[in-house]
Amino acid sequence: MAIIKQFILSFLSTIGFAILFSIPRDSIIKSGLVGASGWVTLYISSIYFESNIAGTFFAAIIVGILGELLARHYKKPATVYSIPGIVPLVPGAGMYYTMLALVEKDFHNAANKGTETFFIAAAISIGIIISTSLSRSIKRVKHKG
Repeated sequence: MAIIKQFILSFLSTIGFAILFSIPRDSIIKSGLVGASGWVTLYISSIYFESNIAGTFFAAIIVGILGELLARHYKKPATVYSIPGIVPLVPGAGMYYTMLALVEKDFHNAANKGTETFFIAAAISIGIIISTSLSRSIKRVKHKG
């Protein structure tokens, strides 16, 4: 039941950002599904691997792959699906708590939370890069063969 709730809420938040980013109307629901799939992947893999960083990495790969597949199928840029799809993964709370700890002069907690937030952001970017590179490599192999 918790996974269904997570899926629905992340779907709605992704749709909200898709509308905010002026995504074409026919792609809003699809980008919502990409974001919700990424969030559920984060939720499940964070529990399995006991690490938010690893969970975010796998979720970003899923968002990137789904974004590339939908982009190819519907003949739109991959960013139409990937950008709203990664929004639920962005560590906004981690950034907030890092800044709060700095303002409160709790430098040890700020360093811990800041480092975790940095690694989560790096996991998002590396996951998207890997999925995009994989997609381009597959395209290149198909065109040669």
